[in-house]
Amino acid sequence: MERYVDGFVIPLPMDKVDDYKRIADKAGAIWKEHGALEYWECLGDDLDSNDMVSFRKAADCSAGETVVFSWIVFESREHRDKVNAAVMADPRIQEMMTNLAEPFDCKRMVYGGFRKMVEL
Repeated sequence: MERYVDGFVIPLPMDKVDDYKRIADKAGAIWKEHGALEYWECLGDDLDSNDMVSFRKAADCSAGETVVFSWIVFESREHRDKVNAAVMADPRIQEMMTNLAEPFDCKRMVYGGFRKMVEL
C-alpha cells in the first residue's frame, strides 16, 4: 500500500501538556473516525543532542517548553486529502477550533506531508 504521512513538530509549554493531551485525544478520535489509519502524539523526552540539531533547537523551544512530535498515517495522499477535508468539516473540530484556547502557538508548528520511502 502506498501510505502517506502528515507530520508535525510543535513547541509546547510544559504547563500546557494536559490541555494539549485533552485536545489531541478528541482530535485523534475524530481523525480515526474519518479514516486515518494511525494517529500518534508523542511528548518529548530525550531531546538534547550534542552532535546533531536537537528537536528542542529545531522547534526553537524556550525555557519551560518541550516538543510534541506527531504524525497521522493515511492510505495515500488522495486519502489524506479526503480524510482531512472531512475532519475540517466536522462540527466537533469546528467547535474545538472556535471554543478552545490553543495550548501552543500555531505559527510555530512545523507541518508537512510525506510519501512513504522505506517500510520494514
